[in-house]
Parts: sequence; C-alpha cells; structure tokens
Amino acid sequence: MTDHTRNDARFARRRAVRRILFVILVAALVGGAYAFYLFNMPQRDVQATATDARIEAGALAQEFLSDANTANAKYLDAEGDSKVLEVSGTVSSIETDLSGQSVVTLSSEASPAGVRCSFTAATNAQVAELRTGDAATIKGVIRAGASYDPDLELYEHVVLEKCALVPSN
Repeated sequence: MTDHTRNDARFARRRAVRRILFVILVAALVGGAYAFYLFNMPQRDVQATATDARIEAGALAQEFLSDANTANAKYLDAEGDSKVLEVSGTVSSIETDLSGQSVVTLSSEASPAGVRCSFTAATNAQVAELRTGDAATIKGVIRAGASYDPDLELYEHVVLEKCALVPSN
C-alpha cells in the first residue's frame, strides 16, 4: 500500500465517522426539542372544559366491570384522553394521599366498586365541605377503570383525577 492509498482510506474513515456523529447530534437535538415541547405543553384545564357526560358512580363502575373495552371506547377519545365526566354518588370515604391531596370515594348500593376522585392543589379545599354519607357530584377525567382482582378477591375502583366538586343547584 502506498502512502497515498493509506491517506485516502483514513480520509474516508474520518468522513464516515463525522457523518455518523453529525446524524447522532441532529437526532439528539430533535429528540431534546421534542422532549422540551412535551414537558412544557400546557396542562388540560378540566374544570374550564364542558362536561361530556353525567353518570352515577355505581353505573360508571358497573360499565367497566361488565365490559372494559366498551367502557373505554365510550369514555376515551381516539388519543386515549378521557372525556370530562360529572359523577354523582354517596361519599363513602375521604382520605389524603401522600402528596397531601384529597381523595374522595363515591359509592353506590348498585355496584361493588365505586369511584375514587383525586383532587388538585387548586380544588383541594372544596373537600372540607364534604362528610361521609353526603350526596355529591364531582367533575374530573378517568385515569383508570374499575376492575376485579381475583388474586386479592377485591374490586378496584374507577379512578378520576383533576377533580373538583360540582356545586349543587
């Protein structure tokens, strides 16, 4: 091999490495920009959004227990975002989660599962008005549907998030 051939081979390798590094750099920049966009995307304002459906807590839980696929098709849009629901029921428990947010469980005699409603920092104070046994209507979006866990022999509640108390008329 001559010196000229060796130099051409080195030059070709360097150019290939530079191209690969350039492609990796561009991919990292595009990925970083997309992640930045997703992180800073505005959150959905559930309370300012019109209600899509009103339903009783037991009926909602029973829909998921009967056929989760049909319930998901009914309450989720094409992107998987939940419709905004107003759920009515009897307050069976009021708790505080590890984040300090209130969690109200609505139940019904008609269903073994109920609806757990997680409030936000902005709506957390509304729970002070509620007592166990009160009838309440809560607005929020579905995070998870009801199900039965055969291993634990327990029913899991529908989970609503971004909740707020709907004032009674």
